[in-house]
Amino acid sequence: MGNDLLASFWQLLNISSFWLVVSYLLCSVLHIVLRPEFLQRNLGNNKLSSLVKATISGMLLPICSCGVVPLALSLYHSGAYLGPTLAFLVATPIINPAAVILAFVLLGPQLTAIYIITGFLLPMIIGVLGNKFGKDELISPVAAAMANAAAGSVTINSAAVMIPWSKKIAGGLDWGVRSLGLQVSRYVLVGLVLAALLLTIIPVSFIQDYLSRPDMVSLLGIAALGAIMYVCAVGHIPFIAALVAAGAVPGAAITFLLAGTATNLPELFSIYKIIGKRTVVIYTGTVIFCSLVVGYITNYLLMPGFTPVFDLSSAQNSIALANKLSLSVPVGVECICSVIILAMGLIAWRPVVKEWFMKLGRRTVNA
Repeated sequence: MGNDLLASFWQLLNISSFWLVVSYLLCSVLHIVLRPEFLQRNLGNNKLSSLVKATISGMLLPICSCGVVPLALSLYHSGAYLGPTLAFLVATPIINPAAVILAFVLLGPQLTAIYIITGFLLPMIIGVLGNKFGKDELISPVAAAMANAAAGSVTINSAAVMIPWSKKIAGGLDWGVRSLGLQVSRYVLVGLVLAALLLTIIPVSFIQDYLSRPDMVSLLGIAALGAIMYVCAVGHIPFIAALVAAGAVPGAAITFLLAGTATNLPELFSIYKIIGKRTVVIYTGTVIFCSLVVGYITNYLLMPGFTPVFDLSSAQNSIALANKLSLSVPVGVECICSVIILAMGLIAWRPVVKEWFMKLGRRTVNA
């Protein structure tokens, strides 16, 4: 079991590590070029327009649910309200141009239309709920402190305080990699270990065999399994299309696509530790509930009489186009990024573990 656990952990780490590294670097760039005042003005409010901006921005980025966490947290800590942060966090992994092309070819126009509509509305719903019920987590303490400092500061001529680009770049990297990167990597590692443990106990082969039996498929089971598995929209649409072609109801495809791509254990654990448990409840509860509702509505609209359109021979051209729109990461690059994320996570845990041992030592001496 130990070898299987390590193999599952390394596989999950390889899947997510590249996008985590890319996200840390993007966070550094955003910290350099986007002033907190700009984000607070555009995303730091309860307006519906802020949710639309965050949702559309997320829909255009081909980043997985783990890779989007640093970007979303960077927005949150820079002044975005919880609602736009969650809208961006949901929209990014659920849908992107490559996934839409694959869905149209392998799932058909009906399921693709439902997929696109839901991919836009679900982030909006979660954003509204986040702004409404976020309470203490509505605004990041970091962003609130920056806003208070800016409000109490004296306006200075910008020409007199020009910061060299070398210092801006160093500050951006310090924020994106050392501050945010170490924090996120610390909790992502824990989530990956938990996910690997679940996949070791419940192998992917069993999950795929279970989902391939139409008589056993239920929307609730699909949602639960999707939340456990690490699902990429582009990577799993062919698998979902094969399930539907094998006899699974069309609502199962939409439910799995929504719940699976938007939720995974590393992502949820990171949100819980960095933002708070209220946000995790809003996020997870809304995703699972909405995926079930959409799955039920899909079955109601399309069943009976739904005919799968999956035909691999006639879909090769569109699959090739989707592959061009999505980035294929070389194995060597994945391994290097995995080592980087593993090292960052271990560095972040080092002072915590050291403190644990010091407390244990003091207790032993006192005893």
